[in-house]
This record gives sequence, C-alpha cells and structure tokens, in this order.
Amino acid sequence: MFRKTFYVYILTNELRTVLYTGVTNDLRQRITEHYQNRGQQKSFCGRYNVYWLLYFEEHKYINNAIARENEIKGWNREKKLKLIAEINPNLLFLNEEVFDKWPPEELPFRCKEPSYRNFPKDNSQIPRASG
Repeated sequence: MFRKTFYVYILTNELRTVLYTGVTNDLRQRITEHYQNRGQQKSFCGRYNVYWLLYFEEHKYINNAIARENEIKGWNREKKLKLIAEINPNLLFLNEEVFDKWPPEELPFRCKEPSYRNFPKDNSQIPRASG
C-alpha cells in the first residue's frame, strides 16, 4: 500500500539571513520550484533567493504537517535556529542529501502565477470529446 509522506521544511538564502518555513508532499519538487523562482520579485523566496534546505521533518498526515508548519512559523528566529541545530548544528545546506545532483535539472516548465486570461468564458467554448 502506498503511503504519502508530508514534509515541513526550512529554507534559507546563501548568507543564511532569511528563514522560510513551508509544507509539501514532494520535497524535491518543492525545492526545485523555489530554485526556479529565484530572482522573481513577486515571490518571497524568489525575491530573497531562498532555496537552500537547512531542515526538514516527515509527517504521516497533512493536518499534522500543516499544524507543525504553523507552529514553527510562529516562532522567533532564535527558536527556529535551535530546532535546525538539533539535526544540523553547523547549518549546512542539505540540498545534496535530498537530490542526487545540485542544482537540480530545470523542470520543463518555469513556475509562475497562473493566467486566467485565456480560459473560456463559458462551457460552450470548450471542445467536446468525441467518441
């Protein structure tokens, strides 16, 4: 039986001056998305080039992962650094432990905000399946 794993993670920038906490069901995919968004001003992680992994933990249930993410987000920087130090005392970048190769290969798409301009205004404009 397939069991999905959810991750709470903490990322930083190259100088380790920014901490970002997130939750995902695919840690490699999500870090790659953060990496691809580097330099994009509309995204917090993009604006500050936050894609270096410092910490992650696994959860069996999404509701537990979200609750933990919110708990950590409520902490001050010092408390977050103490948590990170429990598994990563030297604040090393863990990207190479999660990926076979870093930086990752670019995905075939670049993450961006969805555009709704080209969506049909009503169902009559959607092609019908034949068959």
